[in-house]
Amino acid sequence: MDYFRKLPGFRRSASGLEWRVLRKLPWILLLGTLLPAAFVYALYLSDVLDPKLLDRIKIITIAVVILHWTLMVVVGFAAFIVMIMKGPAYVADPYYPPDFKDRDDDDDPLREL
Repeated sequence: MDYFRKLPGFRRSASGLEWRVLRKLPWILLLGTLLPAAFVYALYLSDVLDPKLLDRIKIITIAVVILHWTLMVVVGFAAFIVMIMKGPAYVADPYYPPDFKDRDDDDDPLREL
């Protein structure tokens, strides 16, 4: 049984924005992590803020970085799914409902595949 039968006559779609997003994702992830960390580090070195306020800023910065990472994972998954969907189409085995009467249909154009 051939599990990966390509659909005859299917044309692949041209690559688009998904590849550009996937290529830029590591840099966006790195910059989105380093910029808030550098900001907090500069505040820590300047010693102009109250330690309690600096602790709150640290917690908020950690939350923002984790949110950024989560968003980048979602964007990466979305770009990967679009990339997979633009690939070749495959023929699946038909699923017949229980009340289907004629399972040996000779009009099936995909039967000879």
